[in-house]
Amino acid sequence: MSEKARLAGRYFREGYNCCQSVVLAFAPEAGLDGKTAALLGSSFGGGMGRLREVCGAVSGMFLVLGLVDGYDSPADIRGKAAQYARVQKLAEKFRGENGSIVCRELLGLAEHTSGPDPEKRTEAYYQKRPCAELVECAAGLLEKELQK
Repeated sequence: MSEKARLAGRYFREGYNCCQSVVLAFAPEAGLDGKTAALLGSSFGGGMGRLREVCGAVSGMFLVLGLVDGYDSPADIRGKAAQYARVQKLAEKFRGENGSIVCRELLGLAEHTSGPDPEKRTEAYYQKRPCAELVECAAGLLEKELQK
């Protein structure tokens, strides 16, 4: 397991959401301090505010990719296409390893939303949720992509 994957997993086990965990692991590369990284990812936990849509770890991969190696001009059509291609490639790799990029599918839930209140982070929570492993997977994939 890569260093960034271990770091992202550690952040998740400390109580940060999936997106925050990935963004925090790459904060130095993204030019962010820890507080800004945590704030940036704070809305994306639970598949975007517990809506169980796109996995927060996947959202974190994309946020960091944009911050580290994105485009910033609306006239940069090649840059936009290149960025979207990288996003799609990362999504496909994550989907290939985990079966989906959608939170509710990764968790085996039928509902789109679970209400706004986060679950308590108990030992039982960590045993029933694959989130730590998903965060580690996302960080590992992103680390490999950024090394190219």
